[in-house]
Amino acid sequence: MDNFSDLLTANAVSSAVNVSTKKQLFQKLGQLVETAYGLDAAEVIERITERERLGSTGFGGGIAIPHAKLDKLDKVRGAVMLLAEPISFDAIDEAPVDVVFMLLSPSDSGAEHLKTLARVSRLLRNERHLARIRGVGSDAALYALLAGGETRNAA
Repeated sequence: MDNFSDLLTANAVSSAVNVSTKKQLFQKLGQLVETAYGLDAAEVIERITERERLGSTGFGGGIAIPHAKLDKLDKVRGAVMLLAEPISFDAIDEAPVDVVFMLLSPSDSGAEHLKTLARVSRLLRNERHLARIRGVGSDAALYALLAGGETRNAA
């Protein structure tokens, strides 16, 4: 499994999150990155909501990769949430979403932003990796799995 320690911190992942709408999810994501990275939650929510209006970032199989660019970032940052119950996300396959990997990039990060989206997409399209992610029992296990590569006690 790819190592995402360059994108994530331990306090930027959350498992068993209870939300019932995309709006609630985006609010929780904003709060998560405000705590993890000191970002303005309201700005993050606004940016990912603007991006979502262009088209759903739910790409099928219960996965969404909401993403946006922010002026105040110095590098690409990520946040991951596993939802306790899947929610409607207007995904391409109309399946509800339970795995969310949000990416936030600097405004001028063109190619890096696209490469990181592709990297996350590759991970989440791998059924074995996705099953391990869905099987974690705690925030710590989720972070260990995503940031530490292969781990023995992650699932």
